[in-house]
Amino acid sequence: MSQQQVDATAENPPGAVGGPAGAQEQVPHRSPREIRLVMVGLVIAMLLAMLDNLIVGTAMPTIVGDLKGANHLSWVVTSYTLASAAATPIWGKLGDLVGRKGTFLTSIVIFLVGSALSGLSQNMNEMIAFRALQGLGAGGLMVGVMSIMGALVAPRDRGKYQGMFAAVMAVATVGGPLIGGFITDHFSWHWIFYINLPLGIIALAVVTVTLHLPKVRSNARIDYLGALLLTVGITSLVLMTTWGGTQYAWSSKHVIGLIVLSVAALLGFCYVEQRVKEPMLPLSLFRNRDFSMVSIIGFIVGFVMFGAVTFLPQYQQIVQGASATNSGLLLMPMMLGLLVVSLVVGQVVTRTGKYRIFPIIGTVVMTGGSLLLATLGTETSRTTSALYMLVLGAGMGFLMQITMLVAQNSVELKDMGVASSTATLFRTIGGSFGVALFGSLYTNRITSTLSARMHGAPGLSGSSSEQLTPERLRTMPPAAQDAFHHAVTNGIHTVFVWGAGVTVLAIVASLFLREIPLRGGAQQKESALEAAAI
Repeated sequence: MSQQQVDATAENPPGAVGGPAGAQEQVPHRSPREIRLVMVGLVIAMLLAMLDNLIVGTAMPTIVGDLKGANHLSWVVTSYTLASAAATPIWGKLGDLVGRKGTFLTSIVIFLVGSALSGLSQNMNEMIAFRALQGLGAGGLMVGVMSIMGALVAPRDRGKYQGMFAAVMAVATVGGPLIGGFITDHFSWHWIFYINLPLGIIALAVVTVTLHLPKVRSNARIDYLGALLLTVGITSLVLMTTWGGTQYAWSSKHVIGLIVLSVAALLGFCYVEQRVKEPMLPLSLFRNRDFSMVSIIGFIVGFVMFGAVTFLPQYQQIVQGASATNSGLLLMPMMLGLLVVSLVVGQVVTRTGKYRIFPIIGTVVMTGGSLLLATLGTETSRTTSALYMLVLGAGMGFLMQITMLVAQNSVELKDMGVASSTATLFRTIGGSFGVALFGSLYTNRITSTLSARMHGAPGLSGSSSEQLTPERLRTMPPAAQDAFHHAVTNGIHTVFVWGAGVTVLAIVASLFLREIPLRGGAQQKESALEAAAI
């Protein structure tokens, strides 16, 4: 038996549910108090990762104006997203190889250093570089939290704890823009980065003191070539979805070149992974039907969720006249549905050990929510649209934590980091594709509607969707306002019709999931005691 197998056995003693071959996964028993103490640090770390882009987005006009770099505006966000997405699978594998606690603490430190340097930036080039460093650390925060949870808590008990992370997501989505606006207005944009420091230091201290995991000592060589090819492939995909249809046409040489590069890099990655002893992302994981299906579902959840978060505020501000200042509050019904359902589902899974029905219900409800939002019109009330968002959020609530749970339950404990990072990566890439595809559909539908209504609408001539802001719209003649209202409504209709079509694929994938029993609670404690006695 290799040294890595010996150490994996120390982390994964006989007696639990998990691996692809039905090998059981037993998590060492810890008291609820121990878990709650560690959870404080994990929740803060996740909050840092999720709040950052939302807070920064609100302050971007001020940052760009101060640093005089409007031409590089998109790169402040893109550099962070690229680094985070590319680093996610690498952090997950490193956690499995050299220890989850050490890699998680390292990712927090890198994130904090990037935050401090971003706050000290004197020009846009520095800001872009330091945001990339911050994103590099952020990639390890999310996967670190999830893989540590997988190592701390038995599969059956994870639901009630992972529901807390849904609460963090809801708080971040609603509160992020509000916090960013408040700090920018009353202090300085520098403090949107500095505020990470005290929170990060608390997370570092709590995790350092309270988190105790078995030591991991692996002699396996790190798959540097696989890491490089995967990084190139992910980077090319994210850039393609970011630039396609916006900065460059989809048929441009830049976008086509990125497509070719991403395909070549990912094919090369698959070739390398089948030939190295310790692959960065073992392709054998995808032979497990449940792991493959939840990866597809996670991709689609990201696809629809990020599309909704991006385009619903456009409808509410332009058509319904909502204030941009409270843009975070506009999505509260969706986040409320996600939060409540996720908490309830987590408790039910913990009590019953059953989970298969929830992805099926969730994908059906999410499809229904998308179809309801596709019916939004120029006269739809805010109450009605809020109810429709609530339905969509409820569907996501059935899926958000369950997909991670099933992914982790499909692998052995030694691959927990890889499983967590892969689930996170598929959701991230799905979000990138969703925003890109929906953005193109949305823009094209607005343009075609405006062209059709151009004639006979005084004041509309010479206007375009690119010039459209809620403030400018209010200065236009009624006929022009009506044309824009219909254009945006048609754009939203197109986005959610396509969204509903995509979620049908998630329904099909959920039907192929199997019900693998989750062990935990008293039953697992008894097994742990028996294994220890032996």
